[in-house]
Amino acid sequence: MIFILMIIIGFSSAFLGSIAGLGGGIIFVPSILLLQHNMLGFEWATPQAIVGMSLLVMIFTGLSSTFAYLKYKRIDVKSGSIFLIGSIPGSLIGVWMNKFVETEGFQLYFGMLMLFISAMFFVRKRISSSKLIKNERGFKRTFAFRGEVHHYTFSVPIALSIAFVVGTCSGLFGIGGGSLMVPAMILLFGFPPHIAAPTSMFMIFVSSSFSSVAHIGLGHIHWEYALYFIPAAWIGGTIGAKVSQKLKSGTIELVLRILIILIGIQLILEGLF
Repeated sequence: MIFILMIIIGFSSAFLGSIAGLGGGIIFVPSILLLQHNMLGFEWATPQAIVGMSLLVMIFTGLSSTFAYLKYKRIDVKSGSIFLIGSIPGSLIGVWMNKFVETEGFQLYFGMLMLFISAMFFVRKRISSSKLIKNERGFKRTFAFRGEVHHYTFSVPIALSIAFVVGTCSGLFGIGGGSLMVPAMILLFGFPPHIAAPTSMFMIFVSSSFSSVAHIGLGHIHWEYALYFIPAAWIGGTIGAKVSQKLKSGTIELVLRILIILIGIQLILEGLF
């Protein structure tokens, strides 16, 4: 039963994460936290072990999704590479910070972070992205998708700063950074959701690889359990990328909001009580 649950969690987190560009960490981490409190067999799940396992699994989620999205030509590799310059150092600092976190505080802060992310999407509806882009000077991008040409611009120093913060949160909480980076790309830089999510998955693959190496070095990975999560995550990430190809941008944002709000409330309640 325990191993079946691991396979289901690995597949579901990767499937949903790939669709929304999250990487699956915000599904994987709270799921394991919940089981750690309510089911025998998950006693190993400390915040350090959960984050390390989440980031390891997201290497394969990100890799499978990246392969699929590259095939559909939906990844802005140039922009993603710039963001990675900031996120990789941040993720390593986050891994170091994670060593000092205890379970109750981890749940509470994680939940608060999720609600903050959901608020960013509601704010976006009240802000004209076109105005932000017109007033922005910096790296200009033109990206064609489904016969439509998209234009967006971002300041490289601002992008690096945001990516650094996102990377730190990724290494600390094991969320892969997608749940923060996707809203930032859409809200601040005018990325269309159908480009932001795949680009995020490319970034998650690279940054999670660096973070995982650090967690492996610290002995946070339980390989006997990781071997159940990884194959399921690979399949879920591949299928999620294909399903995402058929969804509208608004649908992706709606799925993202609902998941983040529900998870945030759940974790805050568990962290408090």
